[in-house]
Amino acid sequence: MSFFNNLGRSMTRSQRGPKRSPTPTSAPIPPADSLPPGTPTSPNSSTPKPLYLCNPFVEAALVKGNFKTIVMLPKYVDIMEWVAVNIFDFYTNLNEFYGVITECCTQQACPTMAAGTSLNYTWINQERKSVHLPAPTYIDYVMTWVQNLLDDENVFPTKSGHDFPPSFPSTVKHVYRQLLRVFAHIYHAHYTQLLHLRSEPHFNSLFAHFLAFGREYELLEVKDVKGSSSAPVGVGLLWEKWKEMGLLES
Repeated sequence: MSFFNNLGRSMTRSQRGPKRSPTPTSAPIPPADSLPPGTPTSPNSSTPKPLYLCNPFVEAALVKGNFKTIVMLPKYVDIMEWVAVNIFDFYTNLNEFYGVITECCTQQACPTMAAGTSLNYTWINQERKSVHLPAPTYIDYVMTWVQNLLDDENVFPTKSGHDFPPSFPSTVKHVYRQLLRVFAHIYHAHYTQLLHLRSEPHFNSLFAHFLAFGREYELLEVKDVKGSSSAPVGVGLLWEKWKEMGLLES
C-alpha cells in the first residue's frame, strides 16, 4: 500500500492519548571477558560472520510467521494515524533498548556511527556539511530530534479535528531513515550485549516489524537497508536472511 498516495484522504480522528517521553531503565552489562566466543567465519570468506546472522540468534523472535500480517492497515483506521502511532511505538521501543546498552556505547568504544565493516554514517551539521560523530552523540541527536517532532502538535497532531500537515509523509520517511541507522549501529556494535540480556528475540522482532512496516508503507528504501557495494549495511544481510526464512516479504 502506498502511503504517499493517501494524502487526499480524510484525516478526521478521535483524540489520542497524550504522548510521553520514554524513560529507559539501565541494566548491568557483563564485562567484556564474559562475552560469547568468537563468531563463526562465513564460507569462502575470512570476514567473521556477525552473531546476529548465526543460528540460533537469527531465528530468535517473539512472532512466528510473516510480519506482514501485523502491519496491515486495520479497518476504519486512517492511514496517517496508523503510521503516526507506529512511528511513536518504534521510537519508544528503540529508545528503551538503547537505554539499556548505552553505557557500552561510549565515545571511546564507538568513535564513529559504524553500521558495517566499512560503513560509518555522517551527520549533516548546520553548515550543511557531512561530519563524523561518535555514535552516542549521533544517536542522541537523532533521538532528540525525533522526540521534538513527536511533541510538536503541528507535525504529530493528537487532538481531534487537527489534520496532519502535507509534509508529514516526507517527514516520517526521514525519521524512518534515521531510526534505521540506530538499529544498524546496535546490531553492528552491541548485539553481544543484547545477547547477554537475553533480549535478542525482542530486538529481532522489533526490527523485523520495523522493516515490514517500512516496506509496506514505502517509508524505507532498499538502498538504505542494504547500502552500497563498497559500504554495505550490516543488517542488509539480516534483511535478506529473514526474507529467505519467510519472516519478511520478498
